[in-house]
Amino acid sequence: MNNTLLYVITVLIWGTTWIAINYQLGDVPAEASIVYRFGLAALLLFAYCRFKKLSLAFNKKQHLQFLFFGLMLFGCNYYFLYSAQQHINSALASIAFSMIMFFNVINARIWFNTKITQQTYLGAFLGLTGIVVLFWPQINDTELGAETLLGLSLCFVGTLFASTGNMVSMKNKLMNLPMMQANAWGMLYGSIFMTLLLLVQGKSFSFSYTLPYISSLIYLSVFGSIIAFASYLTLLNNIGAHKASYASVMFPAVAVVISTIFEGFSWNIYTVIGLLIIVAGNIVVLTKPKKKNIIITP
Repeated sequence: MNNTLLYVITVLIWGTTWIAINYQLGDVPAEASIVYRFGLAALLLFAYCRFKKLSLAFNKKQHLQFLFFGLMLFGCNYYFLYSAQQHINSALASIAFSMIMFFNVINARIWFNTKITQQTYLGAFLGLTGIVVLFWPQINDTELGAETLLGLSLCFVGTLFASTGNMVSMKNKLMNLPMMQANAWGMLYGSIFMTLLLLVQGKSFSFSYTLPYISSLIYLSVFGSIIAFASYLTLLNNIGAHKASYASVMFPAVAVVISTIFEGFSWNIYTVIGLLIIVAGNIVVLTKPKKKNIIITP
């Protein structure tokens, strides 16, 4: 599967999961919803591995790597992001999560000594600017009180965990750990961690037997977890974390289109300008720089 298709799949799926997550919040504790989501995804991945006769046997060191991977990307990350969306709207959450671009740039430099081009910095700046413009009416109406600051702080922490999880995934590749099995074990360990966190907090496992909750759970498990993570993490290893993470900037653009179709969202000048800037940033980041021709004179 080529990188363009992987990028499109990631953007389209995760661009719609923000809406699905809203149906997971409410009566059911966020921790329980995360356990259901990744527990189901892990179960399906293990079943797939068995069906394909993929080895699930790994040594202690490899399982410790899977544990760290799961805690970062399928546990702590989502705990803070789900919690954040109980305090701020999806617009602010999208803006805060888009900072993963910059976290990945810094982490890639620290973990792998990756050199980042000016082209990437420019694209990231355009992307963040585009999101701010896109959601400016909502941002302008938001009061920067304790509730908002708490939500933004939780989102930033969750994004930092997500970025660390990205780096661990790239480390998995260097250790020759197969992605499908790594995701299965990582999601299982993430689910176990969230189960322990829920019990320590004295919360109980509840479930909502409503169509919106169940359908959004299935969508998040199959598409938002199994398919999207496989596509994104493959892309991550193919083009680098700093470029792959620009997909996070495209999520709000997709969300706006979905909201327009299903929720009657009305476009304004901010919507148009914001989307144009985001697309421009996307082109800047993903376009391969032209090689300079070196002319050797006798």
